[in-house]
Amino acid sequence: MSLGPLPLAAVPFAHGIGGAKDLPVSPELAIAGAVAALVVSFTVLAVAWREPRYDAATSGRPAPGRLTRIVDSAAWAVLWRVVGMLLLAYTAMTAVLGKDLVTNPLFGIFYVWWWVGLVPASLLFGPVWKAISPVRTIHLAIARVSRSDPERGMYDYPEKLGHWPAAVGLFAFVWMELVYPHAVELGPVRLWCAVYLAVMIVGGALFGSRFFEYADPFEVYSSLVGRLSVWGRRDGLLVLRSPLANLDTVPVRRGLVAVVAVLFGSTAFDSFKDSVPWVTRVQDSRWPAFLLDNLGLLGFCLVVGLVFSLGCVLTGVGDDLRHRELPNLFAHSVVPIIVGYIFAHYLTYLVEVGQQTLIEASDPFGTGSNWFGTADLGVNYWLSYHPTFLASLKVLCVVLGHVVGVIAAHDRAVRILPRRHQLTGQLPLLLAMVAFTVGGLYLLFAA
Repeated sequence: MSLGPLPLAAVPFAHGIGGAKDLPVSPELAIAGAVAALVVSFTVLAVAWREPRYDAATSGRPAPGRLTRIVDSAAWAVLWRVVGMLLLAYTAMTAVLGKDLVTNPLFGIFYVWWWVGLVPASLLFGPVWKAISPVRTIHLAIARVSRSDPERGMYDYPEKLGHWPAAVGLFAFVWMELVYPHAVELGPVRLWCAVYLAVMIVGGALFGSRFFEYADPFEVYSSLVGRLSVWGRRDGLLVLRSPLANLDTVPVRRGLVAVVAVLFGSTAFDSFKDSVPWVTRVQDSRWPAFLLDNLGLLGFCLVVGLVFSLGCVLTGVGDDLRHRELPNLFAHSVVPIIVGYIFAHYLTYLVEVGQQTLIEASDPFGTGSNWFGTADLGVNYWLSYHPTFLASLKVLCVVLGHVVGVIAAHDRAVRILPRRHQLTGQLPLLLAMVAFTVGGLYLLFAA
């Protein structure tokens, strides 16, 4: 239901799991069951999975020839570039010409379709942001006009930077969403988008298109999630792989742990900031709420990164593998956990606010128009009306994500660890996974 033409600053753009009322199941039972599933999974893997099963050089079977020809065609690439530019044009129009009201679809596009919707889209189709990215299209157009190679820039991208710029960009987004007090006012969102576009275009000019692969926060985000799809590439050929085999192909780069820590830590903080303990602490504190929220967001991201890194560096290794290399080598195993927790945390938000955004998209200027024929639709609240099903689905998402993460970590461990450490060496990382499971489910119920 539309909130009407109210000043946007007066209306909270609430989101998240909707609080404990969504979860009419026993939290103790859910947490105990999740930990048991994790431990049992690890035990079964230790007995039955003693050799690595995934190899990026051989895994996957070629996709059907007709499909490959379509996906690899220039027309297909141009089609999705056009889609991306049309989405950019529409979003820019609502940002510049739209009213500063809660009914402006810009906010749903920015916080729901772009941020949350990117996850299911990438799971289904692979790295969709790379295909539709307007900044890649703009960069390509600039290169064509200047008759330069879009792959090459003025400088080589520094390997030591890795994904650190993407981690910073992701943190800037979640800070905007979760901490900044004016996050649902038109001006700040408009400015954020403008800065993002400017940084990406300048980065592409300096370092070529490789910059987007390493530093574009949304391309890195989408590409990581897309590794859990069935679509992959082997020597440039489109192949069908199991999601676990595809996940094993995540490139090991510096800053990868920082990326997953921001994605997981920010989602966890989003749950915790609505919980009774945090709200009470903020209300009773002499410190400003804005400062506490900043410290809380940063603290959650740091704790996730430190717990995971500690679990990795305590893993037994041989003389040919340094402890400090392990966190980035195992960071891919956190991606299923992130995906599971994002679905658990944002599911109702994506479905219900996503529908509301579609309705409002037909009337971008609040004039009563119906551009796309969706203005008269209603929001389906079926999920909210079935709390037991919703609770079970959310717990299942969290547990399944952690189990898949344990499998991914185990396969990597039996490949890189010496045989005498392949079981006991994984125990610190398993403890870190258990901590994430307990913490994630606790926050899911505490919000």
